[in-house]
Amino acid sequence: MAEVLSQTEIDALLSALSSGELEPDQLSKDEEHKVKLYDFRSPQKFSKDHIRTLELIHDNYSRIISNYLSAQLRTNIKVRIMSVQQITYEEFIHSVPNPTILTVFKMAPLSGSILFEANPEFVLRVIDILLGGNGTREVKVREFTDIDKNIIKKVNQDLISNLKLAWEDILQVGEPEIENLETNPALNQTLAPNEAVALITFSVEMGNTSSFINICIPYLSIEKCLDKLVVQYWFKQGDEELIQESKDKLKQRLNIVDVDLKAVLGSTNLIVDDFLKLSVGDVITLDQKIDKPIRLDIGNDSYYYAKVGTIGKNKGVQVIDIKDKDVENYE
Repeated sequence: MAEVLSQTEIDALLSALSSGELEPDQLSKDEEHKVKLYDFRSPQKFSKDHIRTLELIHDNYSRIISNYLSAQLRTNIKVRIMSVQQITYEEFIHSVPNPTILTVFKMAPLSGSILFEANPEFVLRVIDILLGGNGTREVKVREFTDIDKNIIKKVNQDLISNLKLAWEDILQVGEPEIENLETNPALNQTLAPNEAVALITFSVEMGNTSSFINICIPYLSIEKCLDKLVVQYWFKQGDEELIQESKDKLKQRLNIVDVDLKAVLGSTNLIVDDFLKLSVGDVITLDQKIDKPIRLDIGNDSYYYAKVGTIGKNKGVQVIDIKDKDVENYE
């Protein structure tokens, strides 16, 4: 794919061509066809807009779980998003240690399974604090016991539940449901090895130590919602909701405003002398025939056509058409 020139580069190129410093033939000879390698075993399915939106969502998520962990563990914990990258599922599985805590969950309307991986150092420090320690002692990676799994499962469940809050500006998702918890990542075969996934990596700082959390979102899970993972769509939706809300409020305020409605039966021209001679019982001939629609005016403008009639003992008019302001004569 050819490189896109900036406006400055385009102006410089045109200037060189017009001044004779660069010949068109020379330009075509110097320009070589560039071929970009594409690995079909690792397809690039997420666009830059998708990656950017996922980063915005989970940057908000990192702040949410920072507050949650600080409150639960009663210590200052900072969670920051480190990277959002597109890799294959096989690369993700090979990058996580063994043992680790790999939580598999679903979050409707996203389809398929999403993975939440908690680094063993993070897990062991959290367990140490919850069991009365201070979380600062040296961590030795070991196999997780059933007690460890039960403790961290509750913590992970709360961490994953906070995803609903982080996603609400983009997509209304249901309460996440945990399906399984694995300690050996190689045993988890939820996806094909070459399936594209978005890997969101967070750093977790506890005192002077740092550990990691990963969220692995398969492309298949968000394929049906990709149109909503575009930043322009995100802000456009927000603008549309704000505009609609403003319209509704304006309509409510306008509904209580009184307007003058006049039924115009017709018109005629009288000279002053005839007008002064008018008396009770005189008949004035109008330019409107009795079987033709009359005009309904609101303020000084005509908006409707109507016909005259009676409603009980009262006289009234029935609207039969809306007047087109661009047409002077009723057809």
